[in-house]
Amino acid sequence: MIVRHLICSFALFAAAMLVSFTAMASEQGLKTQFIGGTLAGVPSQSAARLDLTGPESLQFTAGKTALSIPYRRIGTLEYGQSVRRRVAEAVLISPLLLLSKSRKHFVTIGYEDTEGQRQALVFRVDKDSIRTVMAGLEARTGRRFTFLDGDARQAAGQ
Repeated sequence: MIVRHLICSFALFAAAMLVSFTAMASEQGLKTQFIGGTLAGVPSQSAARLDLTGPESLQFTAGKTALSIPYRRIGTLEYGQSVRRRVAEAVLISPLLLLSKSRKHFVTIGYEDTEGQRQALVFRVDKDSIRTVMAGLEARTGRRFTFLDGDARQAAGQ
């Protein structure tokens, strides 16, 4: 009886994982938020995807806008954090939340476009993806990140 229950539980778990992997595979790249930069036609705070799996260039998509940036044209990589106390949550939920901090992770990519003009893109990256983005960009571009603040340097282990 217990074995049958375990087999059924495992089968349900495997089916759920298959569905989630299929959904993830349909959308290439890491989910980010486009904060701003020099790219025209993409509103700030819009959902975006950053795909670092290409051997020659990264792919950026936001809505109907798609951009390919060759890694060799990327000149600067910057990482910064926005850290704040959770005051509103502490007032509404629990004073213990004053002891925790909310961190937002930002990556800036400086590159040269096909006309030779300097461009920049700023992304907000999820805490679970920031190390992947940083490692991928450093490996593909051969450049090191510049840290914009002490919190970012500490979080990256530098």
